[in-house]
Parts: sequence; C-alpha cells; structure tokens
Amino acid sequence: MAASQPCHPALEPAEYGYKPPKTVENRPKYYGREFHGMISREAADQLLSVAEGSYLIRESQRQPGTYTLALRFGSQTRNFRLYYDGKHFVGEKRFESIHDLVTDGLITLYIETKAAEYIAKMTINPIYEHIGYTTLNREPAYKKHMGVLKETQDEKDAAGQDGVSEKRLTSLVRRATLKENEQIPKYEKVHNFKVHTFRGPHWCEYCANFMWGLIAQGVKCADCGLNVHKQCSKMVPNDCKPDLKHVKKVYSCDLTTLVKAHITKRPMVVDMCIREIESRGLNSEGLYRVSGFSDLIEDVKMAFDRDGEKADISVNMYEDINIITGALKLYFRDLPIPLITYEAYPKFIESAKIMDPDEQLETLHEALKLLPPAHCETLRYLMAHLKRVTLHEKENLMNAENLGIVFGPTLMRSPEQDAMAALNDIRYQRLVVELLIKNEDILF
Repeated sequence: MAASQPCHPALEPAEYGYKPPKTVENRPKYYGREFHGMISREAADQLLSVAEGSYLIRESQRQPGTYTLALRFGSQTRNFRLYYDGKHFVGEKRFESIHDLVTDGLITLYIETKAAEYIAKMTINPIYEHIGYTTLNREPAYKKHMGVLKETQDEKDAAGQDGVSEKRLTSLVRRATLKENEQIPKYEKVHNFKVHTFRGPHWCEYCANFMWGLIAQGVKCADCGLNVHKQCSKMVPNDCKPDLKHVKKVYSCDLTTLVKAHITKRPMVVDMCIREIESRGLNSEGLYRVSGFSDLIEDVKMAFDRDGEKADISVNMYEDINIITGALKLYFRDLPIPLITYEAYPKFIESAKIMDPDEQLETLHEALKLLPPAHCETLRYLMAHLKRVTLHEKENLMNAENLGIVFGPTLMRSPEQDAMAALNDIRYQRLVVELLIKNEDILF
C-alpha cells in the first residue's frame, strides 16, 4: 500500500479547483504543513483525489476551532474528528505525530478491509485452550485450595449433634441449617487487561494471529502478562494466574490478585498481623480503637510491599501493638475493592435493617454468598479473630459493638456517590460487622 503523505498547499491548485493561500493563518502550533485552514469537505476531497494514502487537516467551517483529518483510502475521502491533548488522536490511541496516527490508521483500514472475514473468524478456533496460556500455566487448584474453610465434615457433624441435643429451639435449628457443605472455592479472577504497545512483531496468545498497528496493537494483563487482541480479550476465561514479577506490591493490590500470586488462602499481611496481635496484644486496652503512630504504620506498609511474607513485624521492631493493628486496618482501607465488595454491599446493609433475628441471619448468609471466595475466606478469618478479641473484653474493653464501630467503615464502602446516603449507612455498617462477629460460628 502506498505510504501516507500529507497533501501540501504547493500542489498545482488549478487542477483541483482550489487555491490555497501561500501561508495558512492561525495555524495551531501542533500541526505542520498538513494543515490547510478552513476549507470545505468538497475542496479537501478534490485535493486528496491525487493519491491513495494522502491526507490533510482542515478546520471546520461550521465549528471554528475544531479540526478534521481528511484521509484518502479506497478511492474515497474519509473524514475523522481530530483531537489533541498533548498527543494526537481520533479514537483511543494517542500518537506523538500526525504521520504516525495516519500510518497506523491506514494499516488498520487496510487490515479491516482486506481481511474482515478472517478477523471475524479469528476467535472461533483459538489455540488458547489447547497449547496456549491455560496449558502452560495450569495449577493443581484442588490441591492448593483444599481446606480453605475451617471445618471438616466430621467436625460439622459433631457440632450439629451437640447443638441439637442441647438446644431444641426451632430458631436455633433454623440457624444451624445455614451451615452448608464445604466446597472448594475456585478463586477465579478476571484478567486485568490494559492497552499495550508491543515492540516488534507480536502474536495474540488467544487466537495466534498477528497483532497489527504501530502502537496499542492489543492488550496485556497487568497481573499475569497475557497478550491478546482487544477483541480476543472478551473471549478469554476468568483464569488469570497472577505472577509475582507483575504483582509487585501488597497494599492497594486487589485481594484475589494477591492471594493467587502468592498461592495462599488469604493475604499474608492479614495472617501475619493477626498472629502477631494474638500472640502479644489481646489484653491491650483499646485494641484496634487506639491508633498507633502513622509514620510507623507506613513503615510496616512499606516492609510488606518490599519484603512480602519476610517482613519483620515482631516486638523487636514494633513494640507498640497498635502499630500492627493500624497496619492491618490500613491494608483493608487501601483495598481497591473493599473486603465486603460493592456488589455485595446492598445485601449486607439490607440484612442490618431487618428486625427479625432469624431472617436477619438468613439474609446475612445470602450476602456472604455474593463475595468472591478469597474475600469470603479472609472475612471469615478476620471475624474469627475479632471474636477471640471479644473474649478478652474485660482486659481490652473491646466488645463486638466497639469493634463494629472500628471495622464497619474499614471493611465496607458505599457504592453510592451521594455523601448523605453514604453517611446514613455508617450505623448499618457497624451493625453488619457486629452481627458477623457475634454469629461467626453460625455464618461461616
């Protein structure tokens, strides 16, 4: 295909019925000789009819200050609204120069015109399931995630028998039925695709076809590195297997991404902080309510981001247990998706508004089902810990209600943009956490 070239005002004007001025007035500083000023669509078409791939930029006669890229392709002049924000663009892609934008556009137009039928068929018989990403990265999920929930079937049977023999009340029997058979969570994760520019020839790891264009030829998963066409990304299953070389931090990292990258049931920061707190802090007055020094909490955060599970949070490093509780609360506050997710949030709030205790627990149990497995397992572990904190209430002065006040806004964030509506939810957030702590043995 002929290389793109700007249509220059120096062309013999008589041939095209248009006489451009020797110099174009008010030319934007980010355009060059391709800018032809305020000319009509018809005049641009006449100028560009000289050659395939030629182009010019004109200012709109109806909307001065707006610009159009006129491009000759397929014996037609195509017009695109042109923008500039430090880079040139007509769609999603940003370019340093108009020449690069036009070159990429001609490549795309050529591929989409000449190979439209082939492109439509690319995703029909992908190599992905056969020799691609899934085969190379398949992990024994059943082995890795065995025992994610806390009870064995024998333990549940024994607990059920004891409960029935001791308490025959219908309400307690109903609550006992909330415990379901243990299932191995899938820990599924969607790919975190970002538009990416590949250097040199690149092929899609879904359909095995060439990825064309000068820049932004496709998308790359920021968590596992999978490279695919943008259209192929819609077909890829939710089977992202994050790699530590891509996941380089602990705080502010999606929870499921973190546990899959480290192949753990829960984020290591949660396990390590809770172990440290329970080993030396359960009797500390105002546990979780008293704040530690923010600078030292930031030190703990940086230690986890830098060293992961090798971070030292022992008493030798941080004597004040409130530093560790502060670091744990900060981890939950920094999650991009809250522990109680935006999707599940309305159901949890709904449960807190119900007056009947049995119906309330049933609704709360339904809300837990809406959480991703990694979120649910982490919440279970945290609530079991907070329940143990309440057993030392005489020393630490922290009961379920007090912990609900601390952890409600920490674990839940309203999806509502309205500040007043979010403010009204705070009391229900507190009640949700209080209910989860008090009924931890039933709900999980």
